[in-house]
Amino acid sequence: MFDTITNLPWHPLVVHAVIVLLPLSCLGAVLVAIKADWNRLHGFLVLAASFVAAGSSVVAKESGEKLASRTGVPIDHSQWGKWVVMSAGLLFLSVAALWWLDRRNDVRTGAMKALAVVQVVLAAAAFTVVVLAGHSGAAAVWGPIIQHTQPGTFKVG
Repeated sequence: MFDTITNLPWHPLVVHAVIVLLPLSCLGAVLVAIKADWNRLHGFLVLAASFVAAGSSVVAKESGEKLASRTGVPIDHSQWGKWVVMSAGLLFLSVAALWWLDRRNDVRTGAMKALAVVQVVLAAAAFTVVVLAGHSGAAAVWGPIIQHTQPGTFKVG
Protein backbone atom coordinates (compact mmCIF):
# COMPACT_ATOMS: atom_id res chain seq x y z
CA MET A 1 0.00 0.00 0.00
CA PHE A 2 1.09 3.62 -0.61
CA ASP A 3 3.46 2.51 -3.35
CA THR A 4 1.97 3.51 -6.72
CA ILE A 5 -1.29 4.71 -8.22
CA THR A 6 -1.73 4.29 -11.99
CA ASN A 7 1.98 3.45 -12.21
CA LEU A 8 3.04 6.72 -10.55
CA PRO A 9 4.50 6.93 -7.05
CA TRP A 10 2.08 8.18 -4.39
CA HIS A 11 4.70 10.27 -2.65
CA PRO A 12 5.00 13.27 -5.01
CA LEU A 13 1.20 13.34 -5.23
CA VAL A 14 0.52 13.20 -1.48
CA VAL A 15 3.21 15.61 -0.33
CA HIS A 16 1.33 18.48 -1.93
CA ALA A 17 -1.48 18.05 0.61
CA VAL A 18 1.07 18.36 3.41
CA ILE A 19 2.89 21.27 1.77
CA VAL A 20 -0.37 23.23 1.48
CA LEU A 21 -2.36 22.17 4.54
CA LEU A 22 0.34 22.11 7.21
CA PRO A 23 1.49 25.73 6.70
CA LEU A 24 -2.16 26.84 6.54
CA SER A 25 -2.82 24.90 9.75
CA CYS A 26 0.18 26.57 11.36
CA LEU A 27 -1.13 30.01 10.45
CA GLY A 28 -4.61 29.14 11.67
CA ALA A 29 -3.21 27.64 14.88
CA VAL A 30 -1.38 30.88 15.65
CA LEU A 31 -4.46 32.99 14.95
CA VAL A 32 -6.80 30.91 17.13
CA ALA A 33 -4.19 30.77 19.87
CA ILE A 34 -4.02 34.56 19.93
CA LYS A 35 -7.79 35.18 19.98
CA ALA A 36 -10.14 32.85 21.84
CA ASP A 37 -13.10 34.39 19.98
CA TRP A 38 -11.57 33.35 16.67
CA ASN A 39 -11.08 29.86 18.04
CA ARG A 40 -14.74 29.67 19.02
CA LEU A 41 -15.85 30.92 15.60
CA HIS A 42 -13.33 29.35 13.21
CA GLY A 43 -11.41 26.85 15.31
CA PHE A 44 -13.17 23.88 13.76
CA LEU A 45 -11.72 24.77 10.35
CA VAL A 46 -8.23 24.87 11.83
CA LEU A 47 -8.91 21.61 13.65
CA ALA A 48 -10.09 19.93 10.43
CA ALA A 49 -7.16 21.26 8.40
CA SER A 50 -4.63 20.18 11.03
CA PHE A 51 -6.25 16.72 11.19
CA VAL A 52 -6.01 16.26 7.41
CA ALA A 53 -2.47 17.68 7.40
CA ALA A 54 -1.37 15.25 10.11
CA GLY A 55 -2.99 12.31 8.30
CA SER A 56 -1.47 13.39 4.99
CA SER A 57 1.95 13.61 6.61
CA VAL A 58 1.68 9.97 7.69
CA VAL A 59 0.69 8.91 4.16
CA ALA A 60 3.52 11.03 2.72
CA LYS A 61 6.04 9.40 5.06
CA GLU A 62 4.83 5.88 4.30
CA SER A 63 4.72 6.50 0.54
CA GLY A 64 8.15 8.14 0.73
CA GLU A 65 9.56 5.01 2.34
CA LYS A 66 8.04 2.90 -0.45
CA LEU A 67 9.50 5.22 -3.08
CA ALA A 68 12.89 5.16 -1.33
CA SER A 69 12.87 1.35 -1.45
CA ARG A 70 12.75 1.67 -5.26
CA THR A 71 15.06 4.63 -5.84
CA GLY A 72 17.30 4.92 -2.79
CA VAL A 73 16.93 6.96 0.35
CA PRO A 74 17.73 10.68 0.47
CA ILE A 75 18.78 10.52 4.14
CA ASP A 76 18.34 14.20 4.94
CA HIS A 77 14.84 14.28 3.47
CA SER A 78 13.87 11.05 5.20
CA GLN A 79 14.89 12.44 8.60
CA TRP A 80 12.97 15.70 8.08
CA GLY A 81 9.93 13.69 6.97
CA LYS A 82 9.83 11.88 10.30
CA TRP A 83 9.88 15.23 12.10
CA VAL A 84 7.02 16.50 9.91
CA VAL A 85 4.81 13.62 11.06
CA MET A 86 5.66 14.26 14.71
CA SER A 87 5.23 18.03 14.54
CA ALA A 88 1.95 17.77 12.57
CA GLY A 89 0.57 15.30 15.10
CA LEU A 90 1.54 17.46 18.06
CA LEU A 91 0.07 20.54 16.40
CA PHE A 92 -3.21 18.70 15.80
CA LEU A 93 -3.36 17.60 19.46
CA SER A 94 -2.71 21.14 20.64
CA VAL A 95 -5.33 22.63 18.31
CA ALA A 96 -7.85 20.00 19.42
CA ALA A 97 -7.19 20.61 23.12
CA LEU A 98 -7.40 24.39 22.87
CA TRP A 99 -10.50 24.20 20.65
CA TRP A 100 -12.23 21.93 23.17
CA LEU A 101 -11.19 24.00 26.19
CA ASP A 102 -12.30 27.27 24.58
CA ARG A 103 -15.76 25.79 24.14
CA ARG A 104 -15.98 24.74 27.78
CA ASN A 105 -14.82 28.06 29.25
CA ASP A 106 -15.88 31.65 28.65
CA VAL A 107 -12.46 33.02 29.63
CA ARG A 108 -9.04 31.52 29.10
CA THR A 109 -7.42 30.34 32.30
CA GLY A 110 -3.69 30.49 32.96
CA ALA A 111 -3.31 26.88 31.82
CA MET A 112 -5.21 27.64 28.62
CA LYS A 113 -3.02 30.66 27.95
CA ALA A 114 0.04 28.46 28.48
CA LEU A 115 -1.40 25.94 26.00
CA ALA A 116 -1.95 28.79 23.53
CA VAL A 117 1.73 29.77 23.85
CA VAL A 118 2.78 26.14 23.36
CA GLN A 119 0.53 26.00 20.30
CA VAL A 120 2.27 29.02 18.77
CA VAL A 121 5.65 27.38 19.38
CA LEU A 122 4.43 24.08 17.89
CA ALA A 123 3.07 25.93 14.85
CA ALA A 124 6.42 27.66 14.32
CA ALA A 125 8.24 24.34 14.68
CA ALA A 126 5.87 22.50 12.31
CA PHE A 127 6.17 25.26 9.71
CA THR A 128 9.96 25.20 9.93
CA VAL A 129 10.15 21.43 9.68
CA VAL A 130 7.80 21.18 6.68
CA VAL A 131 9.80 23.85 4.85
CA LEU A 132 13.07 22.04 5.57
CA ALA A 133 11.61 18.68 4.54
CA GLY A 134 10.22 20.15 1.33
CA HIS A 135 13.48 21.88 0.51
CA SER A 136 15.55 18.76 1.13
CA GLY A 137 13.20 16.70 -1.05
CA ALA A 138 13.27 19.25 -3.87
CA ALA A 139 17.05 19.47 -3.60
CA ALA A 140 17.36 15.67 -3.79
CA VAL A 141 15.16 15.44 -6.88
CA TRP A 142 15.86 18.65 -8.77
CA GLY A 143 19.32 19.69 -7.58
CA PRO A 144 21.30 17.36 -9.87
CA ILE A 145 19.11 18.24 -12.86
CA ILE A 146 19.32 22.01 -12.36
CA GLN A 147 23.10 21.84 -11.82
CA HIS A 148 23.62 20.37 -15.26
CA THR A 149 21.23 22.46 -17.35
CA GLN A 150 20.93 26.09 -18.35
CA PRO A 151 17.74 28.14 -18.76
CA GLY A 152 16.53 27.91 -22.34
CA THR A 153 18.02 24.43 -22.88
CA PHE A 154 14.61 23.08 -23.81
CA LYS A 155 11.97 24.99 -25.74
CA VAL A 156 8.42 24.70 -24.53
CA GLY A 157 5.53 25.07 -26.98
